[in-house]
Amino acid sequence: MLSLLIADEGLRLKPYKDTVGKLTLGIGRNLDDVGITEAEAKYLCLNDIARVERDLDRALPWWRNLNEKRQLVVASMAFQMGAGGLQGFPKFLAALKREDWPGAAAEMADSLWATQTPARCGRLAKMMTEG
Repeated sequence: MLSLLIADEGLRLKPYKDTVGKLTLGIGRNLDDVGITEAEAKYLCLNDIARVERDLDRALPWWRNLNEKRQLVVASMAFQMGAGGLQGFPKFLAALKREDWPGAAAEMADSLWATQTPARCGRLAKMMTEG
């Protein structure tokens, strides 16, 4: 069945509009009418988390030396803006390296990112400070 559907529907790894204008993904998944299940959303997110962690391992290999909560903060930020975007916070990263947790939280708060996502920044800055 899978082979037949791939032959008929195609396999597209990025969203596209089908012949009647429905947002579609994969092998004919109609996102407008069917969407995805919670399990599928979690599966996709777990893959994204693994990708973010690999990106962080390459870009900031020392991030694994942080405690678990601070790793979560860094990973959450990288999930939102990418590891490259996170590198646009040099004062924040310098504070992390010297284990200046209040300084790192202050750098988080003093950013465009904080004005764009204030609730998220507040939660993560508190986690950074409290560890």
